[in-house]
Amino acid sequence: MRSILAASVFALAAAANSAAMPQAIQNDDKQVVHYKGSLDNVKYVFGVAPPVAHLRPGNILDANSLDCFGNGIQKPGDTTAMAKGDNPLTGPFFIEGAEPGDTLVVRILNLEVDGNQGVGAFSPGFGAINSTHYTPVLEKEPLAEKIWFYPIDHADNTATFQALDSNYKVKIPMHPFLGCIGVAPANGEARSSIVPAEFGGNMDAPEASVGNTLYLPVNVSGGLFYFGDGHAAMGDGEVAGSAIEVPMRVRLQFDVVKGKRTGWPRFENEKEIMTTGIYRPVDDAVRIAFTELVAWIHADYGLSELDAYELLSKVGKIHLTEMVDPNYVVVASIEKKYLPPHASSSTNKTAAH
Repeated sequence: MRSILAASVFALAAAANSAAMPQAIQNDDKQVVHYKGSLDNVKYVFGVAPPVAHLRPGNILDANSLDCFGNGIQKPGDTTAMAKGDNPLTGPFFIEGAEPGDTLVVRILNLEVDGNQGVGAFSPGFGAINSTHYTPVLEKEPLAEKIWFYPIDHADNTATFQALDSNYKVKIPMHPFLGCIGVAPANGEARSSIVPAEFGGNMDAPEASVGNTLYLPVNVSGGLFYFGDGHAAMGDGEVAGSAIEVPMRVRLQFDVVKGKRTGWPRFENEKEIMTTGIYRPVDDAVRIAFTELVAWIHADYGLSELDAYELLSKVGKIHLTEMVDPNYVVVASIEKKYLPPHASSSTNKTAAH
């Protein structure tokens, strides 16, 4: 994620927390739906818009995204003013059968950096340790804009950092993920592609990577799924306001869990379950993430809420994904090896496999 502007599964309701999630709707038809994202068809908000394609549960989406600058910064001398908007989004995609009250399941099958360089930029007034709209300080003038280019070596899966003020350089292992991934928000809202919230959005979560499954709330008919803001690598907090920003090619598979709704995005893989807390201040984001994780363990693994709470105090993990957007994002997790068997063998591998 980055911004030119200075400012701006399964979290179940209490009644549903006692029930295990039903099996996701699946379709033996693995039809691949292809779509080409470009500056002519990207969006800059998560919201209700005419879908660019329809998919059925079980279908695979093969598509691409532009980088957070709309691929507009290519060489020294280019500036962030050349970007037509922040975090252009590919989509929305209509998932057949997804209705409000359901959960959308997104399996991340493959992500490939779609180019030979990445971009990092510092924008005045945007970052974790400089003056922002939320944390004003007395300073004489904003730090000047700077842009770094990261040559990508696909053979050894690295991007190279080259210092601007010295000859120092170092290779960084790539971990491709989608900084923006989400659905249309509830209540008819349209939210900027800069914003993370209950619908997902600009979470900048490295957990949105190959091998993980993402669970999202369905707020409108078809879900209306968007993605973008590809990252080749990013440090915790994305403190200067950008990752190694890259265009991305993606393969995603969709399913729907009928009749059960997650209130916040969740991730899962073979080893872990992970919940998100997305809010300000950061302590509230942490509270949301751990409350959701307690609820998930209680509903699907059979521990009481207090036993889950105690267990997380001993083996739970916390990860601050970013602290520069209108909301902070925290991911809480626990390894499945610490949990009892899943409450229902029929749902033990729900959506994740």
